[in-house]
Amino acid sequence: MLLLARCLETISELIRIKRRLGKALALASLADSCYPERMRKFLKQLAIFFGVGLSPKAPGTVATLATIPLVFLLAQTGPLIYMVVVILLLPVGIMAADIYEKDKGGHDHKEIVIDEVLGFLITMTWLPMTWQAFAAGFALFRLLDITKPLLIGYLDKKVQGGLGVMMDDVAAGLVASLVLQTLYNHTNWLGAQVLVP
Repeated sequence: MLLLARCLETISELIRIKRRLGKALALASLADSCYPERMRKFLKQLAIFFGVGLSPKAPGTVATLATIPLVFLLAQTGPLIYMVVVILLLPVGIMAADIYEKDKGGHDHKEIVIDEVLGFLITMTWLPMTWQAFAAGFALFRLLDITKPLLIGYLDKKVQGGLGVMMDDVAAGLVASLVLQTLYNHTNWLGAQVLVP
């Protein structure tokens, strides 16, 4: 009830803001103001993966390493739960990155690492839980995330807000996953091989 009252109060204030600053700014403020403070704090912590993104050196790499136990844990729950978590993390990660950016100002702060977490989860989807798969997944995902070739770089430069923060890493994760799935299906380089008749 308090949240509804807060949103209604904000809407009337936004009508006044809209007259002065324009429709786009008013809509962005409305979306931000309807999150309760506890939710905003949680989403900001999620954006930095609960402090991992505050690493002084290579926060993206540290976050990818910190995701390895999460990958292993989710793999133990089965492919359905793994995929549900990955799918749900995309919109939640977009909201988290968006709120963090709006609070700090600017775009794609280095401490926002939820994008690396999701990208690495995507990279490791349906792969064997072997040291070879983790090493190859880590190396390939980081290479694609750092160099941002072709579409990945385009997404990084052209898409703004939380969506832009997340999409280049999602694309890097998808490309890495496709390469690793090919290796998994046609070689035993990942420590295991799918045998297709």
